[in-house]
Amino acid sequence: MRNHLPFCPLLTLIIIFISCHTNKPAPYRKIAGMTQGTTFHITYEDKADKDLSGEVDSIFRAFDLTFSEYIPNSIVSRINQNDSTVLLDDMFIEVYNKSVEINKETNGDFDLTVGPLVNAWGFGPEKKVKIDSLKIDSLLQYVGMEKIRLEGRKLIKDLPGIKIDVNSIAQGYCVDVIYRYFESLGIKNFMVEIGGEVRTKGKNPKGDFWRIGVDKPTEGNNVAGETLQTIILLDNKSVTTSGNYRKFFEENGQKFSHIIDPRTGYPYKNNLLSVTVIAKDGLTADGYDTPLMVMGLEKAREFLKLHLELDAYMIYSDKSGQFQVEFTKGIKFDKEN
Repeated sequence: MRNHLPFCPLLTLIIIFISCHTNKPAPYRKIAGMTQGTTFHITYEDKADKDLSGEVDSIFRAFDLTFSEYIPNSIVSRINQNDSTVLLDDMFIEVYNKSVEINKETNGDFDLTVGPLVNAWGFGPEKKVKIDSLKIDSLLQYVGMEKIRLEGRKLIKDLPGIKIDVNSIAQGYCVDVIYRYFESLGIKNFMVEIGGEVRTKGKNPKGDFWRIGVDKPTEGNNVAGETLQTIILLDNKSVTTSGNYRKFFEENGQKFSHIIDPRTGYPYKNNLLSVTVIAKDGLTADGYDTPLMVMGLEKAREFLKLHLELDAYMIYSDKSGQFQVEFTKGIKFDKEN
């Protein structure tokens, strides 16, 4: 078995600052580093001449204490450990409520309770187990959003084997949390990127729209920005990507993606290679990119026709194995690209 676990999973976007304008740029400051097992980059207009890296680090620590599966006393970890005393904070409740909404809109293609399956396939904090149809059937009894519910500030699980997995939505929400902090300071122009999940406000240092590069979904393209499929322009929105080419493993000559279909219990199988979603905020964009991958091209196309609040750029493989793209009309592209 060959494991292909990237340094930055799902880092499918790279922030690109390109401009042909010659206006004198306003003072901007950049913060960069590591968080949540990936990289982050923040660029903001710094009229107050203030380094906000300490404040950002504090937000990351608070966020991890809610959502990290690798911190034993985080809220998510305690839920998965069946700690009946854990009280939910506002961040968890906001993500939970959005997850319920997306689960209903996607008819179950998105599901927070996919944790037992993610772990079994080796993409979670627990060790991979031997997979067969009997094992999958035994785990599916723990999957389904109808098996969990909020009661005040507690999450009630119908079965102790239910485990929450927030990885397909939490990072987009973290972008929103940082975004709200910068907005609360009155900063008018900034960009927040965490592991390829992006949200912007205002203009970039050159006074233009923020330019976001979408990576070509080829195996081995593990460095964001090395091989781009296209460049889009982002105007006060968020963009996230889900793809199958950076986090997977191969066993007996077969490739298994980290994207699990909650209904079948198996990694998804269709011709979609990556889906980039543009929405009003990171929570929404990140919440929809993975279920669109699970749907497949035809179903995703029909879904997007009914959800005009979303824009999507989909890369798929045709019958001859060639890359093809399909995108909604609301996306703005860099004409110089």
